[in-house]
Amino acid sequence: MSVPARNRKSGVVVPQTLRWHGALAAAAGYGVTRLFGGTWRMDLEDASDTLAAIGNRQVIFSLWHNRLLLAIPSYRKFFLARQPHRRLAALVSASKDGAILARLMEHHGVQPVLGSSSRRGAQALRELSSWAKRGYDFAITPDGPRGPRYEVQPGAVMLAQITGLPIVPASATIEWKKEFSSWDAFKLPAPFSRCHIRIGEMVHVPRGAGDIEREAARRTLQERMDALTED
Repeated sequence: MSVPARNRKSGVVVPQTLRWHGALAAAAGYGVTRLFGGTWRMDLEDASDTLAAIGNRQVIFSLWHNRLLLAIPSYRKFFLARQPHRRLAALVSASKDGAILARLMEHHGVQPVLGSSSRRGAQALRELSSWAKRGYDFAITPDGPRGPRYEVQPGAVMLAQITGLPIVPASATIEWKKEFSSWDAFKLPAPFSRCHIRIGEMVHVPRGAGDIEREAARRTLQERMDALTED
């Protein structure tokens, strides 16, 4: 994946105020994730035959916040390996930590868009919509950036409605890992750990959906995410 060029009309990708130590942290994080990620033994469970249903269409990948380290390597292995033309954008928190994560994503060739339900949410959705028009897939953590853990928030459904793209629920079981004492119990897969990725049946949100339909879609996504998650 090549790193897309910045586009001022679509918003600032990484704040210009990111200091040298933030850039260094992002570079170090990139090195660690490439080193560790190259050893992870990933396999895919696709009980609903979602890969075939996706075909060449753009989609929104929904993955719990505590498993986000698996997003890029699994996308590379199970999607880019089959369709090298695909490109990925991701919503990250509009915060100092989010700025570091955004730079890390750029190193990996992923287009970051800064925003959350609490910061720049509406603008971020508009920016994501602009990337949809350019053919990008999306990755979103439906319970991020601050939880509650494993509780789907409205953002993924709103993005699906605005873009017209279906949501692909995804989760993973990690054999060996370090689990942190953060709000999401963040999981860092150990080197050579087996990571069993699961994807479920897609969730569709009509462009003209009202409050009742959006809530129904949110509940459906919640149920499918829960069914894919063992802990």
